[in-house]
Amino acid sequence: MLFRSDFVDTAYPADFALAKRILDEELGGTVPYYYVPGNHEIMGAPITNFRSVFGDTWRVFDHRGAAGGTATRFITLDTSAGTLRGSGFEQVRMLRAALDGAAADPRIGSVVVLQHHPLRDPTPAQASQLGDRKEAALLERWLAEFQHDSGKGVLFVGSHVGAFHADRVDGVPYLVNGNTGKNPSAAPHLGGFSGWTMFGVDPVSRAEAERARRDPLAEGPRWVSAEVRAHVDALTVAAPPRARIGTSVPVTAALTQPGGRQVPVAAPVSADWTGSTNLPVGGAAGLRPWHAAWFDPATGRLTALRASGSVRIAVTVNGVRAEATVALTR
Repeated sequence: MLFRSDFVDTAYPADFALAKRILDEELGGTVPYYYVPGNHEIMGAPITNFRSVFGDTWRVFDHRGAAGGTATRFITLDTSAGTLRGSGFEQVRMLRAALDGAAADPRIGSVVVLQHHPLRDPTPAQASQLGDRKEAALLERWLAEFQHDSGKGVLFVGSHVGAFHADRVDGVPYLVNGNTGKNPSAAPHLGGFSGWTMFGVDPVSRAEAERARRDPLAEGPRWVSAEVRAHVDALTVAAPPRARIGTSVPVTAALTQPGGRQVPVAAPVSADWTGSTNLPVGGAAGLRPWHAAWFDPATGRLTALRASGSVRIAVTVNGVRAEATVALTR
């Protein structure tokens, strides 16, 4: 388990003592965790206070899943000072060596790079990205070259912005984690909500890496998935009570967060849409003769095909479920 930065507000010894006590009590020693420092980890005090409790501020470790296969190399970096070199230039050398080692090691199939400041801030102000733009360009080039030259997967994860966002640069996936406890800094429909992200990682075989390496236009192997799990106080589905045959109607969902924040259930919020047995969810290719309608989550439209009673559409967000019933009419 990885904890991103700004877990404390100030960097005094008492803050880190409380942070460690909370983590130890909540996890109960059953799950190892790694704490990546950010700007609040040096707020009012030196980074040595963090280091005395949580250890190294940058590190490299490999993890292999229970099913075996290739491992994923995790590289955590320290941008607490707003830049990499400002927090210790030696970590830049460490990153370069870790990427080169992963590219040459057949036991490593993918790499994840984590740091507090994202390389690009998706908000208009762009005030929360890595301060040195040459450093940001260097990292983007190194990660793209690693993926293209080795054929192995690579992912970058940052935070600091106060909003959730996902993008690709030169085929490399980049994810910005939003806030878990603090108020967001963007509008809800732009990723400004509270929550957390769960990643799933698959091994990358040598054959997959070789296919990706041979195709310079490929985005790399599909080895990682991310679920952005928003906090949910309430969840509702909005659908018209009826739909006429041959027409499509909009179906939307929204969740409520603390303070009454209304968040649309759309990217980057992860959601699981399901339907009754007569309502397939997905593309039109899955339609069968017994289906009375179909729902496409990509467009948010439910299309009525034949008059056969009604269909039920449901959505689940972070374990909370809501549904609506739509009658089909002529």
